[in-house]
Amino acid sequence: MTTRPAAAVTAAGLAAVLLAACSSGGGPEKGFAGALPARSSADPASTSTPTPTPTPTPTPSGPYVALGDSYTSGPKITPQVGDPKGCARSAVNYPSLVAKALGLAAGQFQDVSCSGARTGDLTRAQQTDAGANPPQFDALTPATRLVTLGIGGNDAGFMEVVTQCAKDNLMDTVKGLVSGERATSPCRDHYAGDGTDQVRSRVDATGERLGQALQEIRRRSPQARVYVIGYPALLPADPASCLPVLGGTVAAADIGFLVEKEQQLNGMLKTRAESAGAVFVDAAAPSAGHDMCAGEATRWVEPPFPAPGLAAIHPNAKGQEAVATAVLKAVRG
Repeated sequence: MTTRPAAAVTAAGLAAVLLAACSSGGGPEKGFAGALPARSSADPASTSTPTPTPTPTPTPSGPYVALGDSYTSGPKITPQVGDPKGCARSAVNYPSLVAKALGLAAGQFQDVSCSGARTGDLTRAQQTDAGANPPQFDALTPATRLVTLGIGGNDAGFMEVVTQCAKDNLMDTVKGLVSGERATSPCRDHYAGDGTDQVRSRVDATGERLGQALQEIRRRSPQARVYVIGYPALLPADPASCLPVLGGTVAAADIGFLVEKEQQLNGMLKTRAESAGAVFVDAAAPSAGHDMCAGEATRWVEPPFPAPGLAAIHPNAKGQEAVATAVLKAVRG
């Protein structure tokens, strides 16, 4: 059939693109007491202790420090600002939108996120293709009152996994041309075929490092409220909806595999955040239906072949706005 060679070419193109991209309470006021009916001593409610009204947690003000990787920094979303240029920070990424919505002055907000960052880059300088980014934790002080942290995907090698899925499908396509047989899920076979889930092991190891990082944030900025930001949904639950975008470049079953691995990553981030007394902000749930396989007018994440001028498999401006909305909802409680 003529479709198989075309699929191989498309898969090769996808793999190349991916590699290149690579809370005061109180009872009723006294003024209302006369309006209440008198209670007898037999009325159980007359002897019970009133339940206090929880004290609303005030919305934090600055100083605000934003930490994270490219899903925080916003590569290729204009305008690009800050130094080093290699960190690819956008002036309309979610930290900037959150700071603006909170009415923070410039001196009360510091975005030190950087494209390609791993947890190790929180405490060491990160070299980029256009300058070095100082250790992100250097921005934290005892005066810091708000911290957002979006990191972990690079530690777990998630982009590498996506790339490998495209490569595995390409190799399986070529083999199929010869033998006429195709694997159902070549990428799952690659990472978990021997019974050991390599991606899950990476996610668990990342969790250990994230836990240590959250302890260090608390040590450096003990008065800060800390929010761990999850990753938006990259792919839909239904692989069929990806056919117009991905075609046969990733096997349908492997799209499910990638969805499963991202859920594990976000699940780890949530567990570690809660264990450290931080707040997890779910970006996946609100982005359902806005994944890379949605239409250009609907998607919040760009596909492997993105709209002109945007970064492949990264949030676009609408995606950053959506995450900012989720963060603000959590911050304002």
